[in-house]
Amino acid sequence: MSLTDWIVALHLLAAFALVAALILFWAVFLALASGGEAPALSGMARIGGIVIGIGVAGTLIFGIWLALAIDGYALWDGWIIAALVLWVVGTGAGDMAGRASREPGGLQRAMVLHGISSVAVLLVLVDMVWKPGA
Repeated sequence: MSLTDWIVALHLLAAFALVAALILFWAVFLALASGGEAPALSGMARIGGIVIGIGVAGTLIFGIWLALAIDGYALWDGWIIAALVLWVVGTGAGDMAGRASREPGGLQRAMVLHGISSVAVLLVLVDMVWKPGA
């Protein structure tokens, strides 16, 4: 396996980690909305925060590395810029969702922001698979 193959594999693993953590946070938010106890769910949220951090950092670092390493791709390609903008939107909304979830009465706002983050990640995945304009 070449170095590029390894970077692709690590980029994909980071993307899987990110999506898995988003799903975990949906489970936590829905459990809280249905009356689940916050202390019982805080351990799951802590693990989710670590995994989402790994996913966010890994997708960005390895994605940029790939854009620079693979002939025919450049950071200024439209689909890569779109992915970076959506990455910023998704991570920003996710960060705000985490902060809102810790505020008294902030669960509803957190769920809306988490929804925005989830849609942004879904759009990044669509962008990465079909690479419009590439």
